[in-house]
Amino acid sequence: MEHTTDHATAAASPRLLPWPSPDGKPCYLVTDSRGGYLSRLADDLEATQLATGADVLGLARAVLDDPASPYTEVRYAGLRLAECLTDALRVAESRGLRLPDPDGEDTEDAGEREAAHDRPVRSRRAGLWS
Repeated sequence: MEHTTDHATAAASPRLLPWPSPDGKPCYLVTDSRGGYLSRLADDLEATQLATGADVLGLARAVLDDPASPYTEVRYAGLRLAECLTDALRVAESRGLRLPDPDGEDTEDAGEREAAHDRPVRSRRAGLWS
């Protein structure tokens, strides 16, 4: 399995982890370790989340393509798709935050990222809504 941690930027800024805290807030990892245990665990979980999303999408298409699908099956498929989309967006945000800034400047520090996470903000580097 290929690990996606960029070691040059991982030590410079906190990494958004692919799981929330027990109260639903974002979790960050600050480390100077080069691909330590938690970084590898996060990489593996991101890969699992994306693979699960692809599987759920394939299964949901069959339910959604059938006009005779019962309401409960369609609702269940929608709920699972929403969960997978949430995971995929968190992975995309985390990976986008780890991309090097094209201008060579870091436009946000960790405190600004945490404060901004509670409101919709467009990340210049990631190009995503968070």
